[in-house]
Amino acid sequence: MIDHTGILVADWAKSKAFYDAAFAPLGYTLLAEVPVEYTGGVKVGGYGKDKPDFWLTESQDVGPGRHYAFVAKSTAEVDAFYAAAMASGGKDNGGPGPRPQYHEHYYGAFVIDPDGNNVEAVFHGG
Repeated sequence: MIDHTGILVADWAKSKAFYDAAFAPLGYTLLAEVPVEYTGGVKVGGYGKDKPDFWLTESQDVGPGRHYAFVAKSTAEVDAFYAAAMASGGKDNGGPGPRPQYHEHYYGAFVIDPDGNNVEAVFHGG
């Protein structure tokens, strides 16, 4: 249903370093950066595997409380996402583990990013 989405980030370098690290275990990388002459001088970049699906836009008008869940191919990828996100400045919002309250095979980990967004890696098992 959703082709792509994005968030506003206050500190481009800090957020880029966080997402570079957190996404590496999931196989997501920064695939595109829009030249600043097209963005009014702000940094804009998109992460994904085959195409940019998740975009960061530099802004001073950020707001916490958004939630984004990213697909993992295994519980090991969820664990690695969590470890990398925590090591690069994330705050714990629910370590890796089963979440049977969502469904029988749900395995996820939740981290707060540098701008207060709740980011998750999830493996649906089976």
